[in-house]
Order: sequence, then structure tokens, then C-alpha cells
Amino acid sequence: MRRAASRKTGQPNSINSSAADLFRSASSKSSMKESERIDNLFYSYANGSSGVIDPEGIETLCADMEVDHTDVRILMLAWKMKAEKQGYFTLDEWRRGLKALRADTVSKLKKQLPDLEKEVRRPSNFVDFYTYSFRYCLTEEKQKSIDIESICELLTLVLGSQFSAQVDLFIEYLKTQNDYKVINMDQWMGFYRFCHEDFHPKEECYWQDHCLSNHLHQMTVGLVHLSFFFSLSLFHYQT
Repeated sequence: MRRAASRKTGQPNSINSSAADLFRSASSKSSMKESERIDNLFYSYANGSSGVIDPEGIETLCADMEVDHTDVRILMLAWKMKAEKQGYFTLDEWRRGLKALRADTVSKLKKQLPDLEKEVRRPSNFVDFYTYSFRYCLTEEKQKSIDIESICELLTLVLGSQFSAQVDLFIEYLKTQNDYKVINMDQWMGFYRFCHEDFHPKEECYWQDHCLSNHLHQMTVGLVHLSFFFSLSLFHYQT
């Protein structure tokens, strides 16, 4: 009697085990198919000679997603892939990014872009993205700085929507000064910290009185503040 009872109680475990095995097998097959589709999608944009997605391939991808190639979300996509070379995606980088986004088609990838942007905008991720955006633009070996024109474009792309007043002031300063030809990482990060200070270039009195002199004064104060910050940053880097 006890043996029979033992056999009966063991039967459901066997069924559960078989069901789990079937689930794992189906899950594994589904994952393999997803990986295959991700790889096939990569090769549809990759250069046949180099075996990587080059700038032309990225432009084609952007056109298929109906997203401008200068859209910040393309830079965010590169961040998600941890792409190392500007304008190029390797197969490993492509796999890393698209698997994380659960996107194996162009339409799925396009649908994931808003969520990707939300992910990047989280404070815990944005500093990493901001740092990455500078490094991603270092296109030459041992390059440590970026020219002013490129920095102005990058600032607008990465910070313009969040800190438009500070970015506009800084770009105006960079374009009118003659002391600096390039920006290094320390200065890049210093400006990010500056953006989080309690600094308001358009004071309430400007809005209340609509006084041009007040506006010009605030612009001057802002530029002096930026110049001082920039000089300190350069001094810190040199020492």
C-alpha cells in the first residue's frame, strides 16, 4: 500500500518536470530564432566588404525607421549597443543592443526608441550617456579633445532639450572667445555639473519689466560665469 502511494505521489512531479523541459526547449528555440532574425537584420545593413554597419548603413537604417540620422536617439542607440567607433556598428554591438531592446525587426526597433530615450534620461543613466557621447566623438587614436564646432553641435544634441539656457550661453561664449580651440573631457563634465547649479540667466525682472538692459546684463553675467568656470576647468586639467 505504501509503495503504491509513493508511486502515485511521484507521478505529478514527473509530469511537472516534463512540462518544464518542454517550456525550456520552446524558450530556447524562440531565443535562437530571435537571435537569427537580429543577425539577419544586421547583415541587411552591413557593408559586404567590411562586415560592419558603416555610416551609409546607419543612414539607411535611419531612413527605414523614419528617423533623422542626427536624432539624439541614434546616439542613444549607439550607447545601448556600447558602440566603440563613431558611425560603425559591429555584429557583437548590434546583438548586445537589439537583444536588450527585444527588437528583431526595424518596426520593433523604431517602437523601442521612445522607451530607450526614457531609459537614458533617468539620472542614474544620463551621466553615463553624457560621458559616452564625448568618448564616442573621439575618432582618432589617442585623441583627448574635440574641436569647438563639434562640441557646440554635441552640446545642442545631448543637453539642448534639458538645459537650453545654459547651453545657448555656453555656445555663444565658445563661438566668440579666441582662447580655446578644443574641449577636453574634464571641461565637458565640468559643464554638466555647471548645468545643475542654481544658475538662471533670465531673471524674473527681465520677464516682468521686459527691460533690454537687464537682459544684456544677465547675458554678460552668464558669460563671465561660464568663462570663469571654463578657465578653472582648464587649470584643473593642466595641473
